[in-house]
Amino acid sequence: MSPVSPAARNDHVVADQNPVFRFLSDPASHHLPPGEKVRRIDTHGAAVFLAGPFAYKVKRAVYFPFMDFSTLEKRKAACAAEIAISGANAPELYIGVVPITRDGDGYALGGAGEVVEYAVKMHRFDPADTLDQVASRQSLDRPLLTALAAAVAHAHDRAPVRRDHDVVPSLASYLADNRVVFAGQPDLFPPDQVSALASMAERELDRLTPLLRARADLGFVRRCHGDLHLANIVLLRGAPVLFDAIEFNDDIAICDVLYDLAFLVMDLWQRGLFAPANGVLNRYLWAQQQDDALDGLAALPFFLSLRAAIRAKVEAAGLAHLAGQEREHAARRIRRLFQTARLFLAPEPAPPEPRPLPPEVTTDFAGTPPTGLFSQARGLVAIGGLSGTGKTTRALRWGPFIGRAPGAVVLRSDVERKRLFGVPENAPLPEAAYAPQVTAQVYGRLRQLAARTLATGQSVIMDAVHARPDERADAEALAHAIGVPFYGLWLEAPLSVRVERVERRLTRRADASDADADVARQQQAYDLGSIDWRRLAAG
Repeated sequence: MSPVSPAARNDHVVADQNPVFRFLSDPASHHLPPGEKVRRIDTHGAAVFLAGPFAYKVKRAVYFPFMDFSTLEKRKAACAAEIAISGANAPELYIGVVPITRDGDGYALGGAGEVVEYAVKMHRFDPADTLDQVASRQSLDRPLLTALAAAVAHAHDRAPVRRDHDVVPSLASYLADNRVVFAGQPDLFPPDQVSALASMAERELDRLTPLLRARADLGFVRRCHGDLHLANIVLLRGAPVLFDAIEFNDDIAICDVLYDLAFLVMDLWQRGLFAPANGVLNRYLWAQQQDDALDGLAALPFFLSLRAAIRAKVEAAGLAHLAGQEREHAARRIRRLFQTARLFLAPEPAPPEPRPLPPEVTTDFAGTPPTGLFSQARGLVAIGGLSGTGKTTRALRWGPFIGRAPGAVVLRSDVERKRLFGVPENAPLPEAAYAPQVTAQVYGRLRQLAARTLATGQSVIMDAVHARPDERADAEALAHAIGVPFYGLWLEAPLSVRVERVERRLTRRADASDADADVARQQQAYDLGSIDWRRLAAG
């Protein structure tokens, strides 16, 4: 592979790989049937060739401060690392490392000649099945979001813990680089806004440093995916699979698990997919076994902002390769990412965020939600109602529009009861687990977690039946004690509707609630006392 002279260098390229790329682009190199073509996909770090049932990914001969593929040996090592790291999350995708050889003037895949390049060989999938493409043409439904959050949580559970790693220097270096890069592109990034964002982010990192180091001691810093946006998640047989993790730089991939998740949440949010962003965050938190996980929410605005800023910077580096309308479209997306980074860190009172309420939200309130409920201000919302009135459905529907981005944290009595007994969310509990003393313990735990979450700055929705007057009073007293607004909402639906809903839910066994038709009928006889929360028809 011949070196590239400094005069001919283009965007960090250090060697000419075009002969290999032409070989891989030729259908004959893959023995494809007549008329079948090879599809090529380019990124700043790789060129991917889709040929028949396989894909070949070649690392670009580039040098960046954060990514060095400048020599053949480094590219070989990166290919091997990708198989080891990404293959752990997607063993059905990754096959192995294939040498590309040259004998005379000809090239071959895995030939006997001189090795001139290496490629990661993968089973091919339809690019239309990556989640960025799926999200562009259809809604991301509740089962998919549940599976997505579970996939991320599972990847984090098995990721190596790095208690010895200090994430603060890496985060500080990202901020410093962002400031320099943004300042050098005033046509994309207004200088006054660059300075303001950089100052806000640097102050936030200083404030969060003790928390971030404490989280490392608790095991929340791990060797993560590192590049967890929608384009790096694919649907295989209907299930989300994480692939294309960072393999070239451990300093990037070793991070707080919430920073890893923040890339996915940010990507959803900046596309205007507010409910999926909030849903993924909540479902991920429901899967956590440590209450300490909630404390990290204090760093979430910083993490989201930094993820958006880095994405804007990386995409801006690729503008040189685009022209015409494609370039204009990319520039608009880059500016939107930059503005999103600013909004995540905007201090209260913040400028209005583009979070228009969807029709189904206003319909829930007959068009008049309580004043102040759907705002960026921190608050506590308690949703009550007998089983089958749709409390969780509405909590997840309203959550994205309550409090700062990405919306309220939903705390469910059903989830906390299962966690109390150490069983999975959809595992049934015996009748004894619903004894009055256990229920009192569950409600006490909900209030503890709500106080802990509100302390981070995030709003909270408490999702529980709240059948007893003291349960409702205690929720309101908690808000008053902390000094945040309180909104009590009581859902009502006819018995026949509630029975139908709980029976359908139990048939799917895809929810934490154990309530069945008998429970719904028994609750009809409850003495609920005086209910001064706002009543909402949920039938």
